[in-house]
Amino acid sequence: MKFMVLVKANKESEAGVLPSPEMLAAMGKFNEELVKAGVMVAGEGLHPSSKGARVRFSGTKRTVIDGPFAETKELIAGFWIFQVKSKEEAIEWIKRCPNPHVGESEIEIRQIFTPEDFAPSDPTGELRKKEEELRATVESRKRS
Repeated sequence: MKFMVLVKANKESEAGVLPSPEMLAAMGKFNEELVKAGVMVAGEGLHPSSKGARVRFSGTKRTVIDGPFAETKELIAGFWIFQVKSKEEAIEWIKRCPNPHVGESEIEIRQIFTPEDFAPSDPTGELRKKEEELRATVESRKRS
């Protein structure tokens, strides 16, 4: 099972304040544990929303909204992708994580859909086959 683990933003991360050297070292150690255990597929920190944009869809109309965005507590400061056996295992790993911010922090864990999850909407398997081909193309580009 794959899970996206979302580190929620706070006022400091949205202001572009970088983690302290101590926090970077603690997170580096945690990431090393994740990698050694075969859990971490990917993980990155994100620039503040002031450097981002959103695209709002309304029918065929597209509207670009530049950051920063309100509601800091709803924004993401970083993420991991975990490959684990269960949600409970992902939770246990996150309970070992250093607090990503000074003070209160929140990390959200969300399961990632797999092609099999969409089987009821794809009775012939044609859409899943195309998805697998796309994934194989992406993987081959990573290696080159």
